[in-house]
Amino acid sequence: MNGHLVKLHHCRWSIGVIALILGIALAEAPSGARAQIIDMGKYPDISGGWARSEVYAWARGEKPPLTPQYQAVYEANIADRATGGQGFDAMYRCLPPGMPRQMHVYAPMEIVITPKTTYILIDHIHDDRRIYTDGRDWPEEDVDPVFSGYSVGKWLDEDGDGKYDVLEVETRLIKGPRTLDGLLPTHKDNRSIVKERIYLDKANPDILHDQITLIDHAYTRPWTITKNYPRYKNPAPIWWHEEVCAENNVHVNVGKEDYYVSSDGFLMPVKKDQAPPDLRYFRPIGK
Repeated sequence: MNGHLVKLHHCRWSIGVIALILGIALAEAPSGARAQIIDMGKYPDISGGWARSEVYAWARGEKPPLTPQYQAVYEANIADRATGGQGFDAMYRCLPPGMPRQMHVYAPMEIVITPKTTYILIDHIHDDRRIYTDGRDWPEEDVDPVFSGYSVGKWLDEDGDGKYDVLEVETRLIKGPRTLDGLLPTHKDNRSIVKERIYLDKANPDILHDQITLIDHAYTRPWTITKNYPRYKNPAPIWWHEEVCAENNVHVNVGKEDYYVSSDGFLMPVKKDQAPPDLRYFRPIGK
């Protein structure tokens, strides 16, 4: 019995010491560190999982405002697809879709809000994003572009009720090559600017909107569409999806040509009357 009392007394003493240490640490922490606790009540409820947008092509029923040069690229992409090729698209070779195409949401999306960064998590080919909401400006030093780009954003309270309702984002420094939907090109200078307004539908909070405006030299003017993501009904989705694009990828790029590996392991053409690969570095083997 006494042994139990000693153990209980020791346990209470340990808890008291831990509490005291934590209290001192919090009291001595700089005010900036204590301010990192986020008031989630100020933010919209965008928890859970979001499914892909019903808008696959960049815009339905609207003629893309392409320059004449890139209209020709677009038509060449369509013609190449008709013969079995991939056109200007490179995603079939496991390159990421890049911005803004990745916001088609090829895998379930989760949005995580922290005091200085809003994370968009999409388990596809490097489709995760960091949107910096800490008030920073664009980096002054040279920054290597990435397919997801460099995103700076801010939360807005547009209706004045004391709660944020819109996440406004601008993305630059986006790597290429990229397309908007597999066919519509972006300019080879890779100087695209993508602006977004992300917000819940006022009538149905289980619909998330992303109003996307592309500013790109392949287009004669800024071009805007809105993607709409439905929330999964399961309030606690299981994030089981894993995208390993290189696994079982049968596409082979040799020189400037694409080929296909058949189920029995032979190299096959992807286009009608396609020439075989250049075998200059292989010597013929005598029979």
